[in-house]
Amino acid sequence: MDLLTIKDPSFLKNLTNDQLKELSADVRKFLVEQLSVSGGHIGPNLGVVELTIALHKEFNSPEDKIIWDVGHQSYVHKILTGRAGQFDTLKKYKGLCGFPKMNESEHDVWETGHSSTSLSAAMGMVAAREIKKEKNYVLPVIGDGALTGGMALEALNHIGSEQKDMIVILNDNEMSIAPNVGALHSVLGRLRTAGKYKWAKDELELFLKKIPAVGGKVAATAERLKDSMKYLLVSGVFFEELGFTYLGPIDGHNYEELFENLRYAKKTKGPVLLHVITKKGKGYSPAELDRTGNWHGTGPYKIETGAFVKSPVKGPAWSSLVSETVRKLAREDERIVAITPAMPVGSKLEGFASEFPERMYDVGIAEQHAATFAAGLATQKMKPFLAIYSTFLQRAYDQLVHDIARQNLNVFIGVDRAGLVGADGETHQGVFDIAFLRHLPNMVVMMPKDENEGQHMVNTAIKYDDGPIAMRFPRGNGYGVPMDEMLREIPIGSWEVLREGTDAAILTFGTTIPMALEAAERLAKDDISVKVVNARFIKPLDSDMLIELLQQKMPILTIEEAILQGGFGSAVLEFTHDHGFSGAVIDRMGIPDRFIEHGSVDELLAEIGMTVEETVNKINLLTPKKQKRA
Repeated sequence: MDLLTIKDPSFLKNLTNDQLKELSADVRKFLVEQLSVSGGHIGPNLGVVELTIALHKEFNSPEDKIIWDVGHQSYVHKILTGRAGQFDTLKKYKGLCGFPKMNESEHDVWETGHSSTSLSAAMGMVAAREIKKEKNYVLPVIGDGALTGGMALEALNHIGSEQKDMIVILNDNEMSIAPNVGALHSVLGRLRTAGKYKWAKDELELFLKKIPAVGGKVAATAERLKDSMKYLLVSGVFFEELGFTYLGPIDGHNYEELFENLRYAKKTKGPVLLHVITKKGKGYSPAELDRTGNWHGTGPYKIETGAFVKSPVKGPAWSSLVSETVRKLAREDERIVAITPAMPVGSKLEGFASEFPERMYDVGIAEQHAATFAAGLATQKMKPFLAIYSTFLQRAYDQLVHDIARQNLNVFIGVDRAGLVGADGETHQGVFDIAFLRHLPNMVVMMPKDENEGQHMVNTAIKYDDGPIAMRFPRGNGYGVPMDEMLREIPIGSWEVLREGTDAAILTFGTTIPMALEAAERLAKDDISVKVVNARFIKPLDSDMLIELLQQKMPILTIEEAILQGGFGSAVLEFTHDHGFSGAVIDRMGIPDRFIEHGSVDELLAEIGMTVEETVNKINLLTPKKQKRA
């Protein structure tokens, strides 16, 4: 079938199961070919081909609300809703978003980039349906890994209590990004091997109805016998005890089973949980055989071999640089423990886990628990390293405030993917962490200019004993700078002058330092002398250096690849006010007050005016007298 001709899912209504199987093959071929060029989340989408087709055939989107818990499973949904022709723009600037996007299609009823939100959103939609007296189905599709998120469990509790009609699809592929962990995963494992207890229970109910009524004693015995079937056939009826009708487990690649169970679910009153077993990467052997998470989301690859097409890099991956430095220090310090919320691969902790399995904890998709778990370790004089993406750290904000910062506990937070991340777009841009970390008492926040300074900052964080300390680092690779053999500590709150100047000063850190240095070089050709400062400590500020600059009445430009509101530039403005420098000339560059969509980092920086040219323009405006003399 020509997938480019699809306008909406209505064409599925007239297809036979055999035709659907042919469509499944076409969709898989399309995904493998398209994503080999653009990259993307291939493993998750190959695994939900039949499930997505079945949902769109059996239900009527968008009247019926299909909610994708993990947005990276929505590619098949996008194909069936008329967007196959846009896949050559997938995750590109102004192109097709890699996640559900309401302004792309009426069929995208919920936007998500992070997991564990679908059930709460679904309950909200169900409540609205009931209040408005409408008739539709609400179908959240949630993965087994996402159920480890506390928010999902809170929603299950509420849904089971309300007993409103809803069909929850549990897409169980035994993996999130990396293989799933935890007791709940073990419960699902037992369910997978238990068989279809629902049908056996129904058969028993039919049998019981044939028993003549011989008084309450027999009836009570019959009810106890019926209930006991759960425990005979299923090892732990977790969902039934929460108030759900449990169906499954079923083969998520078998259309006959899918339709049989979906139709049964439609007739069932109250919340239903349909347990669907799928194979991540189904139909493309390199992705299907992957057990490490490497085929969860990829760059371009060669279809024939599955070999990834890698761009040339100069330095080590930032995640690897940080985790391997922690690993090196752990050989000398037995107090060091590494913690990840389901991202051991992304955070490059496989080496640490291999060498120190007893000191490595993957807690699943449970960022709040990860943060407070780290706090608990710190109370016992351990040295927890919490490896977490900037956007995932947002989920643990209360734990940062209440459990870590308030108790002034010695937790080292490695804030990965800090700054713009590009193709994954607004749900993944790591631009808010400075604003929500900087105002926390006791918190130290820092960011290195390169990987050599990065390894020294890791050492500084591990050696630091006075409270929580966070180190930001970007996505991607370092610059390939020479690396010192001996690790050293960097004085907390100290900045570094990278280029001397007398007419103006640029204060910046991390990924924007090269831009500042190039701008200073250009300005020097116009006889404007600009001092460039590596403001590597965002909190505390280097008060001595800052006071010296202010006393010299030197105009200051702050630059940060982070949201301006409450950010580093705001800290400098607050400092000038608090220290009586009311006449200081200060301007700021950073992320404006809006969410930044997907595209390459360079394209996004150009869009928001964070370029060498704009830096030159701002310095020119800050030094008008110098321009007049010139």
